[in-house]
Amino acid sequence: MNENTDGQNPLILVTGASGYVGGRLLKHLSVLPYRLRAMARNPEDLKSRLDSAVDLVQGDVLLPESLSQALEGVHTAYYLIHSMSSGEDFEKKESDSARNFGQAAKAAGVSQIIFLGGLSDDRADLSPHMRSRHETGRLLRESGVPTLEFRASIILGAGSLSFEMIRALIQRLPIMITPKWTYVDAQPIYIDDLLRYLIEALSIKFDASCKYEIGGADVVSYKDIMSTFAEARGLKRRYLSVPVLSPHISSLWLGLVTPLFARIGRILIESVTHPSVVRDTKAKDVFKVEPCGVVSAVAQALEEEERGYAVTRWSDSLSAGNTYRTWAGVRFGTRLVDSRISISEASVEDVFSAVDRIGGTHGWYFANFLWGIRGVADELLGGVGMRRGRRDPENLMVGDVLDCWRVETVEPNKLLRLKAEMKLPGRAWLEFEVVAPTENSPTTSLRQSAVFDPKGLSGLLYWYGIYPLHVMIFKGMLRNILRFAEKPN
Repeated sequence: MNENTDGQNPLILVTGASGYVGGRLLKHLSVLPYRLRAMARNPEDLKSRLDSAVDLVQGDVLLPESLSQALEGVHTAYYLIHSMSSGEDFEKKESDSARNFGQAAKAAGVSQIIFLGGLSDDRADLSPHMRSRHETGRLLRESGVPTLEFRASIILGAGSLSFEMIRALIQRLPIMITPKWTYVDAQPIYIDDLLRYLIEALSIKFDASCKYEIGGADVVSYKDIMSTFAEARGLKRRYLSVPVLSPHISSLWLGLVTPLFARIGRILIESVTHPSVVRDTKAKDVFKVEPCGVVSAVAQALEEEERGYAVTRWSDSLSAGNTYRTWAGVRFGTRLVDSRISISEASVEDVFSAVDRIGGTHGWYFANFLWGIRGVADELLGGVGMRRGRRDPENLMVGDVLDCWRVETVEPNKLLRLKAEMKLPGRAWLEFEVVAPTENSPTTSLRQSAVFDPKGLSGLLYWYGIYPLHVMIFKGMLRNILRFAEKPN
């Protein structure tokens, strides 16, 4: 076994590094005293997302010959691979993948495998995906490499599959049909608690394979989670229970009203048609993790989104082509973005100086009378209006009031992000990003992005209803900011 007798820190391999859990696990492990390696079928796709200290290797569990290099010198391997595909050969591919990996890990002298599976009992009528999770665990345990298998319930966290499905349903449907599967008991676990289990497993000595069932503090249903999310977002929702609605019909419904493809929705539904509740509680005796309940998990997920979107470069996502364009902007997850870019012969400093003067007595560069009308309307609704002005006519600082906005981020000569404080059916940001000239692009660029996180159906109606007006205003703003920047001093 690879016991690191040379005094080096153990080498940890993370498979599934491009996935939701694997990607987050790598970030948490990167601050710990381990050497890290990530395996992916297409390493180039991950390179920009990983710390330079992570050894990135190519490997495919369906190609056994590709695994020996990835597993060389590895002490512990995380097996976080799970396909959301379907078809008659799905279960065979999952089994072949686990068998190949287990055999390669044994041959490479890997000391232990940590596997994340699904929580359910071993009844015969499990869905193909849940059945394959259990089979994967069995094959890894039988590989001859000691394997610690976690069986986890629904994972809640910003960006998780279940959380995004729940968000979309609650945001878009004031009245929801709740079929039988939405009332099945589950024990959802917050993503950070799950990661604590995965990381703490590195310090657990196990010479033989073992299984641990893990979940959050509460036993609830999908309907309960939806109600919790609606309450956290201040939305009133009604639920219409129906006795029968097949996974196929439900998946078509999800595909219509959520960002999930119908195929993925069906896989998700089929996997929760049986209870996923912790029955074997021995994990409490072995691990120090104290998982939170659903209310806390939802609150933390929403808070994480707030932090995450506060530091996200909208332009990175737009230019990477990871967004879905509609007639009214671009989809950024459940956010809606109106983003436009223009170039200027002015210097970076002059362009940012023009941006930095926005609002207050200087105005908003275009249609100031419309901004005034918007301010009056906001005051009538009990909002702050446009009368607060700004602290300094030329320089903004984080936390400054700016009419009906507040300064959230300032990076001199690079970025200004404002967060709306007017009355809105959702949350809104306005961002200006200045891009310096390069050899391939010799002019200064200014990207202006209006971002909206709608709150329920009223938020969607608001965005789409005023979008034509937004187009006119934001085009005019961008054009006039650059004209001001290009004026001679």
